[in-house]
Amino acid sequence: MDLLGYVKMPVMENTKAFWMSTKGIIIIIAIIVLGYVGLSYNSFVTMNENIKGQWAQVETQYQRRFDLIPNLVESVKGIMNQEQKIFSELANARAQYSGAKTVDEKAQAASQVETSLGRLIAVVENYPTLASAGTVQTLMSQLEGTENRISVERSRFNDTVRSYNTKAQRFPSSLVAKMFGFSVHSYFEATKGTENAPKVNLQ
Repeated sequence: MDLLGYVKMPVMENTKAFWMSTKGIIIIIAIIVLGYVGLSYNSFVTMNENIKGQWAQVETQYQRRFDLIPNLVESVKGIMNQEQKIFSELANARAQYSGAKTVDEKAQAASQVETSLGRLIAVVENYPTLASAGTVQTLMSQLEGTENRISVERSRFNDTVRSYNTKAQRFPSSLVAKMFGFSVHSYFEATKGTENAPKVNLQ
């Protein structure tokens, strides 16, 4: 074998070793990246489902409120004939909530319910006859408890959304979010003046 052959052999071996090591590194990096993407995707799916589950809790309390409102309205309607506008507003707001498709639409409709309900409660408080009625007092007490539970569940919903949105906007998980279409969720924001549960005071 000539001198040129001796020179070529180590050069070829070194080149082969170099490419083998580079490919190995690339494969390892690819496995790490794919693993991270997979974990992030699963995490987004889980957090997304948590948001849906927490919103379901909010809706459960809304349903409880909606079940109480008709009873309260019927209990006071006869005495409050001049307040028919409030009854109409409540009925329209409930219908709008029932027809809402997205969380944002339902949140907006729920805020309208709260506005009308707050007016109804304020009027009830100005009627001594109603304030002393046992049925009305019972319904108002149940409504107050429901409003408190709604406030708690909405706060939890916003906390869940905050965790999800933070992950969806932070690098590098934001890349995974964009890759698989995980968009940022909206917070529940009550309309001005309805961020607190209606005050119930029949004294």
